[in-house]
Amino acid sequence: MTLIHSHCHLDFPDFADEIEDVVARAEAAGVERMTTISTRVAQAGRLQATAERFASVYFTVGTHPHHAAEEPETDASMICALAAHPKCVGIGEAGLDYHYNYAPPDVAKRVFRAQIALARELNLPLVIHAREADDDVAAILRDEMGQGAFAAVLHCFTSSRALAEAGLALGLYVSFSGVLTFKNSADLRALARDIPLDRLLVETDAPYLAPVPHRGRRNEPAFVVETARVLAEAKGVDFAALAAATRANTLRLFAKIAAEDGAA
Repeated sequence: MTLIHSHCHLDFPDFADEIEDVVARAEAAGVERMTTISTRVAQAGRLQATAERFASVYFTVGTHPHHAAEEPETDASMICALAAHPKCVGIGEAGLDYHYNYAPPDVAKRVFRAQIALARELNLPLVIHAREADDDVAAILRDEMGQGAFAAVLHCFTSSRALAEAGLALGLYVSFSGVLTFKNSADLRALARDIPLDRLLVETDAPYLAPVPHRGRRNEPAFVVETARVLAEAKGVDFAALAAATRANTLRLFAKIAAEDGAA
């Protein structure tokens, strides 16, 4: 049974010297498709190039909250141009991060809202980063959803049950990374158990957060299999059922992946 990997960063320098091998190892591990996620609009062209190079790779375009101060004015025309590419499947990674606070909160919120507006306008899903900003993220999502529906995923989820429930109530998906496999993540596994099977995605957030038994190493997309195994255990389903569900969910959310090559 194959998996679709919803979130990694193949453009990061960690993979520069062996990108072919990294993609090949993922495919050999049963990862049929993977999405490399943008952190800066200005650099999204290299994600497009990677997606064009590998049949199994797709990409997004957007500004990570860490870089909101570098790109405080959302370049809508550039995002729209990149989003027209058949392998550009989403907007983001967008959101709020109050752990590092690399951007002033007012700037980060403005950039976040601008990307929500583009996701809505372009009918593309939004990839959301939330760290130590649960209340503000939930408030913005509720307010923006009231202005018009949009699809989204709370990626690499490590936040509160309250944010997960707020997202689910708005129709969002929740994606889990290797953090789910860590020994001290019992509460996170309990939360994953309670999330409906039809709202779950799996990812690595590679090159970060390698799952057990690879913890401490550079992460890579092939390791998403380990997270999927632990998520299946948390849900009390077998691996094949988990893989099938997360695959279907990812194709439902990132509809252009399905449309681009007739996946079903």
